[in-house]
Amino acid sequence: MLDLKFIRENRDLVERAARQKNARVDLDGILSLDEERRRLLGEVDVLRHDRNRASEEVNRLKKAGQDASELISRVRSDAERVKELEARLREVESKLFELVSYLPNIPAPDVPEGNPPDGNVVVRSWGEPPRFDFKPLPHYELAERLGLIDFKAAGRMAGSFFALYTGLGARLERALINFMLDRHRAEGYLEIAPPLMVNRRAMFNTGQLPKLEADMYRVESEDFFLIPTAEVPVTNIHQDAILSENQLPIRYTAFTPCFRLEAGAYGKDTRGLMRLHQFDKVEMVKFCRPEDSYAEHEKLTADAEGVLQALELPYRVVLLCTGDLSFAGAKCYDLEAWAPGVDRFLEVSSCSNFEDFQARRCNTRYRTRTGEVRLVHTLNGSGVALARTVACLLETHQRPDGSVVLPAALRPYLDNLEAITP
Repeated sequence: MLDLKFIRENRDLVERAARQKNARVDLDGILSLDEERRRLLGEVDVLRHDRNRASEEVNRLKKAGQDASELISRVRSDAERVKELEARLREVESKLFELVSYLPNIPAPDVPEGNPPDGNVVVRSWGEPPRFDFKPLPHYELAERLGLIDFKAAGRMAGSFFALYTGLGARLERALINFMLDRHRAEGYLEIAPPLMVNRRAMFNTGQLPKLEADMYRVESEDFFLIPTAEVPVTNIHQDAILSENQLPIRYTAFTPCFRLEAGAYGKDTRGLMRLHQFDKVEMVKFCRPEDSYAEHEKLTADAEGVLQALELPYRVVLLCTGDLSFAGAKCYDLEAWAPGVDRFLEVSSCSNFEDFQARRCNTRYRTRTGEVRLVHTLNGSGVALARTVACLLETHQRPDGSVVLPAALRPYLDNLEAITP
């Protein structure tokens, strides 16, 4: 969330950011309401001050046995006026809060301006895409032939965009989760097992609401939401908290299922694991000082890359342009792993720096060593998303006989199994 003072003083920058992120905002309405809010606050303060002084004078006159009726009438009139102004102030603040809630975060200065796909920039790549002397199969064919995933059964019980992992497929999913969590714990992240449902404020704090409510699964009876990512509950751990500077940086990792309705996405990536309503993910979340956040962002991205390198999956790191940045993001790297069976790169991780945008919504602050209270910076990244990673792993490590060789780093989690065979 953007600070009102910042908006007033940087209107051109805020308008440009909204334009870059293809967001429709009402800056005129926001600034007009802000002006009215400040005027109302001023009037209320003056009237309260006058009322307090008049009340003191009423008491003095009464003690002196003098007539205070005219002054009492004025105090009552001022009190009624204060009530009227306060009611209007509540209306103005409510509408102002709603409008400001739709203002996106400001992109960092080094984020390229433009729209995807041409505006995105590949900043580096790792590994060579495998070369086959046979036509590689897509992951959904491999998974069904090897008895790893039953898409038809999932469809019967839940409809499209769900997967049912079976046998060794379920064990592979669990092995990947444990491998990632162990790796991130060794890198200094504290493991968290958060709730899978959160309230409306938690979703607002991380920027999913109000803009993305149509993409979320909502439990109407409780006004709860199934989490779209562990980012939501983990970032809210320090809601309304004042941390101490020596606690920072704080690093968390969490495995959760993720639930995304993705309204409007039907007809895209309809086969296999490329687009699901429910998928598993290991997340990394950081809280740090503002001056450290971009160094922590690079380290966060490197930690996600380390997972793909250990799984021997060729990938590229893409710096997202302004038109591809999330609503709350200031800067983001996507990690895209190569999937030879479907002949394309698949996004398996997004590593984002939100600066103080989420922290202002969460009211998450820290006290410096000199006693100043400041907003933290928050970051998160997938370390990594499982469904597409499974797709890339199956397709990259397949062999002509239909088997899939397991990367060495994963074998200890599968009783040292070297390959999944037909």
